[in-house]
Amino acid sequence: MAQLEKKSVFLSFERRINTVSLGYPLTAFIHVHVQQQKLAAITHSIAAVPEVIEAFGLTGQADILVRVVAVDAEDLFRINGKILACDGVERCDTSLAMGELVPFRVEPLLARGPRPPS
Repeated sequence: MAQLEKKSVFLSFERRINTVSLGYPLTAFIHVHVQQQKLAAITHSIAAVPEVIEAFGLTGQADILVRVVAVDAEDLFRINGKILACDGVERCDTSLAMGELVPFRVEPLLARGPRPPS
């Protein structure tokens, strides 16, 4: 176990906490379009919003994909406004998650075994 921990195989325990049980029944994905030269500062500002539970840098149309949780639609509007207020954010496109179809998983990868390096 210690060797696996040193290799950062295990994710944090908080990944297993259901945000609905914490009072946040809505999940949304916000595609954030930014000024690239301000990306580091924008990332720091977005991370300061407690309802942001994940964020990924993207290729394609949007620059950042942010996963947020909210109490209700009004709360989501407030959270979206906080992200829009970050210096360097140009616009946001928000999509409400209707339900989780495939939860986070790695079991199929473990069953398949390690892939050889290419």
